[in-house]
Amino acid sequence: MLKKIMPYMKKYKKEAMLAVLFATFEAIFELVIPLIMAQIVDVGITNGNIAYTIKLGILMVVVALISLSCGLGLARFAAIAGQGLGAELRSAQYKKIQTYSFKNIEKFSTASLITRLTTDVTAIQNAATIGIKLLVRAPIMMIFACIFAILISPKLALIFLVSIPVLALSIGFIIFKVRPRFERMQKSVDKLNTILQENLIGIRVVKAFVREKKEKEKFGEGNDGLLRASEGAFSLIVLNMPIMQLVMFASMIAIYWFGGNMIGEGVLEVGKLTSFVSYSFQILMSLMMLAMVLMMISRSIASAARIIEVLEEEPDIKDSDNPVFEVANGDIEFRNVSFKYEEESEENNLEKINIKIKAGQTIGIIGGTGSSKTSLVQLIPRLYDVTEGEVLVGGVNVKNYHIESLRNAVAMVLQKNTLFSGSIRENLKWGNENATQEEIEAACEASCANEFIGRLPGEYEMDLGQGGVNVSGGQKQRLCIARALLKTPKVLILDDSTSAVDTATDAKIRAGFAKNLKDTTKIIIAQRVISVCEADQIIVMDDGKVAAMGTHDELMATCEIYRDVYQSQQEGVGLSE
Repeated sequence: MLKKIMPYMKKYKKEAMLAVLFATFEAIFELVIPLIMAQIVDVGITNGNIAYTIKLGILMVVVALISLSCGLGLARFAAIAGQGLGAELRSAQYKKIQTYSFKNIEKFSTASLITRLTTDVTAIQNAATIGIKLLVRAPIMMIFACIFAILISPKLALIFLVSIPVLALSIGFIIFKVRPRFERMQKSVDKLNTILQENLIGIRVVKAFVREKKEKEKFGEGNDGLLRASEGAFSLIVLNMPIMQLVMFASMIAIYWFGGNMIGEGVLEVGKLTSFVSYSFQILMSLMMLAMVLMMISRSIASAARIIEVLEEEPDIKDSDNPVFEVANGDIEFRNVSFKYEEESEENNLEKINIKIKAGQTIGIIGGTGSSKTSLVQLIPRLYDVTEGEVLVGGVNVKNYHIESLRNAVAMVLQKNTLFSGSIRENLKWGNENATQEEIEAACEASCANEFIGRLPGEYEMDLGQGGVNVSGGQKQRLCIARALLKTPKVLILDDSTSAVDTATDAKIRAGFAKNLKDTTKIIIAQRVISVCEADQIIVMDDGKVAAMGTHDELMATCEIYRDVYQSQQEGVGLSE
């Protein structure tokens, strides 16, 4: 799994290699220190040779400083490489997510994608930073320390034949058991993030329905779930240190016991025992460092698997091999179209749709909740692909278009109005980043947004806040319509996008469309008959099928569903009066 992650280190290959080089030199110079110390004790101090002792003491200080400098270089370049890897993984995931269709995004929850971009990447970059430091340093230290220890006393080195396998087997068992627990822990993080996201986005609803207590309980359950998952993982990891300390202290006791006896027998010198103890400590510390890295790698493998899922997810909507880049006009045709969101579903959301719309026409779509009005129009900019049949725009199957070119030609104001942090001007320029002030004002006039922008502090420079919290629902809708108009689209789709404005403003917006967008095909989904009654054609949707299609007068005469909706709304108007 980690092999698939490592190519993202390519940009920081030089820093990673320098880190490895510094780690090697740091380990080598650190290993020289006990040898110098042994000479100081056995030759300088034992023989009372002060000059020799001072000379070797200075040499030991120089070697220690060199080792320290190498350690600083190692820390710097390892951090650059590790953090760089994290940045590359975040960037790669984010870019990949931008290519996803709605269907791809729905496969992962939003909270899970955020966790994969943050927590999972952090786990990998930490493992990389520490891994570069220790995966090079620790093996070098352990191998050379073992060699030097054997050279000092092969007999005493036999202790490692017991301690090293015991420690390695214990660490291996812990790593084997802990990996699936890390996977469960990351899923618990996803769940908790979902709860947090829903609560913060819907905080107004929570307070309006006085559901704070229930939300606290819901968060408590998610938090406890994460706590239990974390305890399950870290309850194994904490065994790592006691086992290491037990093996280390047992080894040291054995070394001092047998080493002391060997000194008494005249087989071993004090300085050499001191060096042997230093090398023993380095061997065992190297094993501890390796264990720590392997624990982090075990966790990062679980995170890597989740990141690879995002990176290897194939977008189900792609450009054709020879895409068409130019949308000729706003002609739209549905040819025997059927559609369902899930392939496993037994029933289609749309069934056998056949519609022809000429460029420049105004089309109204009306129908009850769940009649698949939104599903129908989402097929035009190819937000989803049809299950059967084909959708044509400008006489070309939408599957044959360059996706970006098609969506640039189709402006869609979604049912859920979305504005972003920043000024009104910045949000409007989503429609056209090169729009002039005159173009912006013209779009706002057509959407009736100019009626309130002039009264706002800062006007076009006013900050909308996160999600546009500083404007009302009706104002949001008008700004979203203005943003769509700045695209100068060939097809404009309004998905119930004037529901929050009054009927007089709704009528002004439609009048502006008729005057300024004569060549643009306009599709208006609405709940109010008055919003579509002047359309060239009105489509009546019922249970995923086209129940009827015609002008207002034709439908009043021939379509019972349309007539019932109209009469019920007229009665509502009468009652309100």
